[in-house]
Amino acid sequence: MFRQATERRVAVFVAPGLEEIEGLTVVDVLYRAGVPCDTVSVTSGREVTSSHEVTIVCDRSIADEGFSFDDYDMLVLPGGIPGTPNLRACEPLCSALVEFSRSGRALAAICAAPSVLAELGLLEGRRATANPGFQHVLAERGALLVPDEPVVADGGVITSQGAGTAMLFGLEIVRHFLGDEAVERVRDGVVMP
Repeated sequence: MFRQATERRVAVFVAPGLEEIEGLTVVDVLYRAGVPCDTVSVTSGREVTSSHEVTIVCDRSIADEGFSFDDYDMLVLPGGIPGTPNLRACEPLCSALVEFSRSGRALAAICAAPSVLAELGLLEGRRATANPGFQHVLAERGALLVPDEPVVADGGVITSQGAGTAMLFGLEIVRHFLGDEAVERVRDGVVMP
């Protein structure tokens, strides 16, 4: 049973070809911590197929009547190929990412997806990481690359390396909203070493 621990809300953006573990792990960890979270399709429909042919039925679509990025306190980008290029091709999402950054609201991206933030100029001068195959994009766009850390938080921007770091990424998002005690509670609950 979901026990809400905060009024703040997270959107996890789901694009065709995403790496499903990077999106759904975040949703699971936030649920366990009590942080409200919606999966949001970047397509006109709510069903999205992942890079491994898993169909995900999202809570919302950016095409839904009444959808607003302003309903959220953090925007999360899972990686994957071609999920990441599909996120980058979504103009409304990219505009919202820029606006969130300008207004100091939180962003998070994992695997290849930090490259989207870098290409939009949102990681310049910030400590960040990404999948090793995409770290050059961050460095070329002015990020202070931290290549060996699984998760890097710099102010309101959280980046992570990939599917194997998805649980740590989700826990860092929990820490952002609820602090260390909530992180330890979730870690204990999932028997994380």
